[in-house]
Amino acid sequence: MSSNVSNPSIISAISVNSDRALGCILGLAAGDALGVGYEFNKPLPSALPIEMIGREGFEPGEWSDDTAMSIPIIDAGIASQGYFGDHELDLIAEGWFTWFEAQPKGIGQQIFSVINASHCERTAQSLAKASAMRYRQIPNRSAGNGSLMRTAPVVLPNLDRETVADAAGRISLLTHGDPIASEACVIWSVGIAHAIEYGSFDGIDEGVGLLPVSRRSFWNKALKEAQHRAPNTFRSNGWVVQALQGAWSAITTTKIPFDDPSRHLQLAMEAAVRGGGDTDTVAAIAGSLLGARWGLSAIPESWIGKIHGYPGLSGFELIERILSGYA
Repeated sequence: MSSNVSNPSIISAISVNSDRALGCILGLAAGDALGVGYEFNKPLPSALPIEMIGREGFEPGEWSDDTAMSIPIIDAGIASQGYFGDHELDLIAEGWFTWFEAQPKGIGQQIFSVINASHCERTAQSLAKASAMRYRQIPNRSAGNGSLMRTAPVVLPNLDRETVADAAGRISLLTHGDPIASEACVIWSVGIAHAIEYGSFDGIDEGVGLLPVSRRSFWNKALKEAQHRAPNTFRSNGWVVQALQGAWSAITTTKIPFDDPSRHLQLAMEAAVRGGGDTDTVAAIAGSLLGARWGLSAIPESWIGKIHGYPGLSGFELIERILSGYA
């Protein structure tokens, strides 16, 4: 298939697995752009329409750091031989340093502090050292949602679950020294890989099963809690656990329409935004799994046509970047 995707109709020609793989990334970007205009708001009423409205500093449809930090992971995956080794982590680090030097909008405090402390050396090792140092110094403030928001691209080179889990954990540690952030990334990334392969959300349990035995009950309880509570009850969603719970709640408490099942993607992403708080990140997290389950073809073309952002890409150019890289 041609990688020229300037015409939205070409999306319909993408194979099922490609549709889902592209869906996880474009779902992330669309959720990010959808949520950025509502960030830091209180929970919103269910009847309020959710649109890509932008906010001060962000144009309507413009994605933020969630997607911007994902793109170096996409590029490193393209350059890899099916896994993320030390060389690929250095490529990711270099991409983040370049992004940081562009004075990005909306960068989270934890990520800012880690990159700022390590930018002179410009290596993955320097990032990981700064991340670990932050965790030692302020352990109660090192489990933000900033590594979970960008984890989806780790599945693109290889869907093998253990390979995905290893990559998710290693890349998380570059900026988030708290192991709980890595655990969240493992769960979500494995869930995405499963959704791409099988078209279901069951892989979340598979992700929990790859954690140390001592950690599984914590996460099983957190996930079960999310399935029985509304997204707007997870008010501390800057913390990685509640960010994951908010996203999982939006997915699992939003009914799948009988007459149009794939519309679940849009409805659940809107529910994630209505939850309030860190709306762009929770919607990006939810969008990555929803896109992996329902595919790129389920994302409204009006959204794809509107989304754009660092490093100067449109939604369709992001699709082309992935398709041409993994051709």
